[in-house]
Amino acid sequence: MQFEDILYENRNGVAWITINRPEKMNAFRGTTCDEIIKALNKAGYDRDIGCIVLAGAGERAFCTGGDQSAHDGNYDGRGTIGLPMEELHTAIRDVPKPVIARVQGFAIGGGNVLCTICDLTICSEKAIFGQVGPKMGSVDPGYGTAFLARVVGEKKAREIWYLNKRYSGQEAVDMGLANICVPHEQLDATVQEWAETICERSPTAIAIAKRSFNMDTAHQSGIAGMGMYALKLYYDTEESREGVKALQEKRKPDFRKYAK
Repeated sequence: MQFEDILYENRNGVAWITINRPEKMNAFRGTTCDEIIKALNKAGYDRDIGCIVLAGAGERAFCTGGDQSAHDGNYDGRGTIGLPMEELHTAIRDVPKPVIARVQGFAIGGGNVLCTICDLTICSEKAIFGQVGPKMGSVDPGYGTAFLARVVGEKKAREIWYLNKRYSGQEAVDMGLANICVPHEQLDATVQEWAETICERSPTAIAIAKRSFNMDTAHQSGIAGMGMYALKLYYDTEESREGVKALQEKRKPDFRKYAK
């Protein structure tokens, strides 16, 4: 299976799926999402794979969400908003093997959402988490908001989305967004160690456990689907476009000018 935007590697029974767009801070476009989905399905139903790692290439970023250079009222791929986000999020949750987010740098926007959805998140001391949607004329309904509240608590989730602050790796651990924060040079070894430990466990028991965890929040898939349609309508407004224009023009956005 050939990929353009990602790397796929089997490391001793652990599938490493790496977003390979370091020049874009590993922001994803339509092609990236499609390839991650294909790689997840490949790994998820490969008997030789016991665990999956989702990573970002380079030192700067795990993932910084949707590629704004491919966004002009819509993104460049398929799906409700031009990115198959519902399908990507569902693939992470439905694949019958744990998915570990390996965070070595920025996990911002849609990248922060991926960390939220992954079964486990392991980060280095250089990791930075946060949301930027309301600063950019965007939001991530469903898993990015409602499920985040289940992970970190509703008050903290509202803080993350309303204030758009950035959080260190240790702060992510303290709020429950990450499992462990380790020295940067120990990140890969720790991720591989956790993943190989999972590979030693009963795959059927792990799959049942994951399904059981997911059943408790399965209704949020509907929230996410409905929210994406609302987001599509929002992207067609001048208020949303103001975020992208302000970024391109290197100025502070004036959303209230267009709000109705």
